[in-house]
Amino acid sequence: MDKARPSTDEAVADIPDGACLAVGGFGLSGIPDALIQAAHAQGATGLEVVSNNCGVDGRGLGVLLADGRYERVGFRADGRRARAAPEVRSVAAQVSSPLNGG
Repeated sequence: MDKARPSTDEAVADIPDGACLAVGGFGLSGIPDALIQAAHAQGATGLEVVSNNCGVDGRGLGVLLADGRYERVGFRADGRRARAAPEVRSVAAQVSSPLNGG
């Protein structure tokens, strides 16, 4: 089965609200930035996101976090986000991942 798509928009078009996204990379290195931007533009909400970290302000998973697209999040570190703390704390009761030791 060929799962390749001709554009990032087509690749994320079927992501429903409440989907679980496992996002690769370490910090901002190796992240699928084009796919994250496309997912942001696509508009899905209530996402469960599992990644190494939450991105930074305006980049990576930080764009989804800033718009309140996470319902649940599992991460090892919150990245270099001065504004992340309130959003991360607001979903802290929903965090259920061994990535952060819990």
